[in-house]
Amino acid sequence: MATIFQGLRGGAAAALTNSIDSKKLLSRSTRRSLSERKVSFPVVRSDGSVNLNPGGSNARARRVDQLITNAVATKADSSAASSTSKPGHELLLFEALREGLEEEMDRDPHVCVMGEDVGHYGGSYKVTRGLADKYGDLRVLDTPIAENSFTGMGIGAAMTGLRPIIEGMNMGFLLLAFNQISNNCGMLHYTSGGQFTIPVVIRGPGGVGRQLGAEHSQRLESYFQSIPGIQMVACSTPYNAKGLMKAAIRSENPVILFEHVLLYNLKERIPDEEYICNLEEAEMVRPGEHVTILTYSRMRYHVMQAAKTLVNKGYDPEVIDIRSLKPFDLHMIGNSVKKTHRVLIVEECMRTGGIGASLTAAITENFHDYLDAPIVCLSSQDVPTPYAGTLEEWTVVQPAQIVTAVEQLCQ
Repeated sequence: MATIFQGLRGGAAAALTNSIDSKKLLSRSTRRSLSERKVSFPVVRSDGSVNLNPGGSNARARRVDQLITNAVATKADSSAASSTSKPGHELLLFEALREGLEEEMDRDPHVCVMGEDVGHYGGSYKVTRGLADKYGDLRVLDTPIAENSFTGMGIGAAMTGLRPIIEGMNMGFLLLAFNQISNNCGMLHYTSGGQFTIPVVIRGPGGVGRQLGAEHSQRLESYFQSIPGIQMVACSTPYNAKGLMKAAIRSENPVILFEHVLLYNLKERIPDEEYICNLEEAEMVRPGEHVTILTYSRMRYHVMQAAKTLVNKGYDPEVIDIRSLKPFDLHMIGNSVKKTHRVLIVEECMRTGGIGASLTAAITENFHDYLDAPIVCLSSQDVPTPYAGTLEEWTVVQPAQIVTAVEQLCQ
């Protein structure tokens, strides 16, 4: 394996054309049956419209309707009418991730991808589809089912000058690589006295999906936030998915990019020209005056769904997608707190030791004098995610709970 990376670094141009027999390299993981089922979700446009499979059953259609209601809040009706006139091109979120990845691989021959089934199979959610055919098996490397091994291999490759993107087929599987991520990825720049940088991106699907069970519904933000030297970002739209991917690849620091399984098929029009997003900036989703709602990832859409109800009731919530989970954008957050004097945090992470707990501590330490009410944090319950759909919904924050919390905060 060391020979492969030496060859890639020394002769990147040759690596572009070098092709190994794909039949020998293509791994067929025992997890594939689950992955194939997951990529069959319907297309969801940012205006809330749904493209169903014409051959699906009525029961399937009803299931999709339930999925969209709980996962994606519709935007203003005017966005659908104006989308065709906007410049740029429409992409699904997983396609935006791929486009950002492909642009960076074109720009820098040191960028490479590794993980289970990322090669000719195209990844469990098709983020890397077509890249192995374009760049060859040396730059898009299929690995065995050994997260600790290939994560360590990617970190070692980054130490030698490459820029690996390590894909976890599911973020929960990366718990098997926790030692590599903690003791090596996050600390080697410090423990080497600055001799090494670790420009590696660790990414993959996570969050509560649709009856994927406890082990495939992990939210690992709380696990990784305490590791020194690592940045964490969470994408929530095709636009910021591409921008954060490109920024993470160019960063000299190790970055963990969290993607949500229920947002991969969210569609949005993004610019044709190149852009990147700042890894340390939050996004103002909706300006408001009465209360600051801080959220990220899938919960952004639950919050926006609740915001429509709140506006109809006379409230004016300010919604911020924090995006940067470590470090927090305390400049934008602080300015909002100084304006509204009330804070509601909505997350899918577990309540105990989650992102919301850290965010609450940061706001209390820096902006306590501006608060007119205690900070409220809505989080997932501290239980394993149930398989049963109705029970699964009970463990995750729903829009009605957000509405109630804002009403109580603003009394």
